[in-house]
Amino acid sequence: MNATLIALAQPNRLQIVELLLSGPRPVAEIVERLKLRQPQVSKHLRFLHDAGVVDVRRLAQQRIYSLKPQAFRELDAWLESYRRLWEERLDRFDEVLQDLKEQDVNKENDHALDR
Repeated sequence: MNATLIALAQPNRLQIVELLLSGPRPVAEIVERLKLRQPQVSKHLRFLHDAGVVDVRRLAQQRIYSLKPQAFRELDAWLESYRRLWEERLDRFDEVLQDLKEQDVNKENDHALDR
């Protein structure tokens, strides 16, 4: 999972991953779409492949790259623990806000009775 995070931390590699999200693409199309030089794209694709983020297959003279779901499943599983943590904290925060709101209503009712 660390390799996935490191791979996605570089903006050009993240752009490549986002482009591959809609489906497999040959290197030439990635170069054209992202307006990067071919050697630069190939270097990033090699890094993404070594990190386990993309898969590559040959089709005649082309190399077709696609995302590897497993890398993203692992990342999602890791993020899930943080989602649960924040959901719990937000639920508690909501409870505190609700308690404060009820206290304000009770104070307003007490002041109304005093008049």
